[in-house]
Amino acid sequence: MSDFPVTVFHNPDCGTSRNVLAAIKAQGHAPEVILYREVGWTEARLRGLIARMGGTARDLLREKGTPAESLGLLDPTVPDDALIAAMVAHPVLVNRPLVETPLGVVLARPSERVFEVLDRKPDQFTKEDGQVVVL
Repeated sequence: MSDFPVTVFHNPDCGTSRNVLAAIKAQGHAPEVILYREVGWTEARLRGLIARMGGTARDLLREKGTPAESLGLLDPTVPDDALIAAMVAHPVLVNRPLVETPLGVVLARPSERVFEVLDRKPDQFTKEDGQVVVL
């Protein structure tokens, strides 16, 4: 296994998240897997990930299957501070999988985006449903 540090904020119920984890392991990495729905988020961690991603809290907001609408978070005028506070209170509001490495942070949707932050990539990648993605 590689000593290149990889952290995956993972939801094992999500096919995209499972594909990303499998892709990382197939490249010889032993990632730190954080089950974020169980352990939750801190404001500092979210802000750090967002900063390294070069994005906004809204970029990480998961709408489908979450209380985002009932919490009034879909309004585009809701500020990042309010989104982050909601994400800390409701970890499911953060989209997944997030992958952090020395090369950066990426929301790996679609799953092949994970290779943007890995130190190597294969010529192709096969998802759990059998779909082959040429990289």
